[in-house]
Amino acid sequence: MFKKILIANRGEIACRVIKTARRMGIATVAVYSDADRDALHVEMADEAVHIGPAAAAESYLVAEKIIAACKETGAEAVHPGYGFLSERASFCEALEKEGIVFIGPKPKAIRAMGDKIESKKFANAAKVSTVPGYLGVIEDAAHAEKIAGEIGYPVMIKASAGGGGKGMRIAWNEAAVCDGFDRARSEARSSFGDDRVFIEKYIVDPRHIEIQVLADAHGNAVYLGERECSIQRRNQKVVEEAPSPFLDEKTRQAMGKQSVALAKAVDYQSAGTVEFIVDRDRNFYFLEMNTRLQVEHPVTELVTGIDLVEQMIRVAADEALPFSQKDIKLNGWAIESRLYAEDPYRNFLPSIGRLTRYRPPAEGRHGNTIVRNDTGVFEGAEISMYYDPMIAKLCTWAPDRPAAIDAMGQALDGFVVDGIAHNLPFLAALMTHPRWREGRLSTGFIAEEYPDGFAPMVPDQREETMLAAVALSASLIEANRRERHVDRLRASVGDLREEWVVKIGGSYVPVRLIDGLVTIPFDMEMEAVGEKLHVITDWRPGDPVWNGAVGGQAVTAQVRPVLNGMLIDWQGLAVRAGVFTPRHAELDRLMPVKLPPDTSKLLLCPMPGLVISIAVAEGQEVKAGETLAVVEAMKMENVLRAERDLVVGKINAKPGESLAVDAVILEFA
Repeated sequence: MFKKILIANRGEIACRVIKTARRMGIATVAVYSDADRDALHVEMADEAVHIGPAAAAESYLVAEKIIAACKETGAEAVHPGYGFLSERASFCEALEKEGIVFIGPKPKAIRAMGDKIESKKFANAAKVSTVPGYLGVIEDAAHAEKIAGEIGYPVMIKASAGGGGKGMRIAWNEAAVCDGFDRARSEARSSFGDDRVFIEKYIVDPRHIEIQVLADAHGNAVYLGERECSIQRRNQKVVEEAPSPFLDEKTRQAMGKQSVALAKAVDYQSAGTVEFIVDRDRNFYFLEMNTRLQVEHPVTELVTGIDLVEQMIRVAADEALPFSQKDIKLNGWAIESRLYAEDPYRNFLPSIGRLTRYRPPAEGRHGNTIVRNDTGVFEGAEISMYYDPMIAKLCTWAPDRPAAIDAMGQALDGFVVDGIAHNLPFLAALMTHPRWREGRLSTGFIAEEYPDGFAPMVPDQREETMLAAVALSASLIEANRRERHVDRLRASVGDLREEWVVKIGGSYVPVRLIDGLVTIPFDMEMEAVGEKLHVITDWRPGDPVWNGAVGGQAVTAQVRPVLNGMLIDWQGLAVRAGVFTPRHAELDRLMPVKLPPDTSKLLLCPMPGLVISIAVAEGQEVKAGETLAVVEAMKMENVLRAERDLVVGKINAKPGESLAVDAVILEFA
């Protein structure tokens, strides 16, 4: 077994590999760029080597620097994680030349399966069912339009070397092919240094289901069940689960056996994932094979009990798999939610900045459920514009799917992140969505259920009542502490007021206290909207998370103080709450509402990013839908289009300029 390995990656996956290596008694070496000098993976590793500037192309993607770090530290092997150099056969060969072991498959398998075009040709030759498409070289946009017409719309334009949703566009008609082709090539060139794209038939209402495989150098190969990865946004996975709520055992076995056969055909040796697209009739088609560890691997680990990183290390050390297919059992249900630095209320645009507060839920077993959080950040860390916007991968396990979903909802409600915009509200709302809970999924789920984007949710009457109980209890606990403060000049006298009005957003909820004694822990009967509620909590002022029960229902909510009230986040709801006496509530209703400023004549930068191009000139007349500018953030190009017919007045930005969020790009006449 290796004595020391180097992790050629950063962030949460580097931390994940370090944890397993540490448990196995293997020393670890981290590498870091200028931007990651104070990163968590650097702190966790036994040694760390600086490898260059913040840009990945000058640090994490430079194989020579990784090899030099191995020589400097005496690392015997390299774990590549995912992304960066993880699927580059040339990197694997360069390591072998220097006598350094690559913890992953051999170059032959990487070349055969790592390239999306070549992998489809290989799969066709091996009689694996694939999606109809064109795998040859596409010369230009006109050629792309011709091919798309022959295949039949809709079509998917995908980067050959792509991944993570980058370099991928759906074209529903001929008009969308040209722009989609150009954008896919541009993103592919920027992200992967390879602008080749291919076109295939886009299957309507598909599910994205993948099979995890493990193979060693001694001819053994197994599949570890499947992962349902259909909840995607812009072709980027958001929530994954294992097993799939859609597959039956017959389909699972068929997909698994085909995946193992494909792995053996390329002499695969390591952990790998065979991805399929599955239609509504459970017909499945090979998409690609990822010759690396997947982001969503924790859900497979939770339902199988197998540490995939450990097995990758052992296979690389020439050990045989310690189990066979008959030993693989799926136990319970696991769900993973990807926490991203992106603003769900602004069409999920990237967000950067410092994590002024980062308090994930407690990991470990809680009754019949398990919480796991794979992360690479800490409170005070900075989310950089140079890398992927993922903050953490929150996972839950339970004996069945409903319990796993409930555990995930509670864990998300208790996950405190401040300082940047993030998608926690969306993830929490998703856990309560009826279609998600029923398992009626497709890769179009988010686009179908949120066609106009994710807007702030409005609580119904029952939710208002629950939120009012939380707000009033927090307000009474705070008042009780103030009354007992040693520097209090004069304590209030008389019985505790019974009648209160809690403002939830724009609604006023009258609440009556039945038991007028505030105790710590809080235990009180209330009546709201004609319903009696027993409220219990051990919350203390200053705690960001309110845990307790309202009317017998367990509640985990986040409470943040603001002027004249508090902000409460619960199950995707984000509301401002205020607690008033009835008279104060009457006066509050008379207060004028401050309207937001009019920005209808401005094009604002929706996120911090780099201006790639300005597509208009001053004085130009533009029609609705036409491109105004292209802004890149975290390696994704965002096309800003005109929402209506207009005339460009003034251009305030230029290509190559870095802009902050809400910076004015254009002014309209």
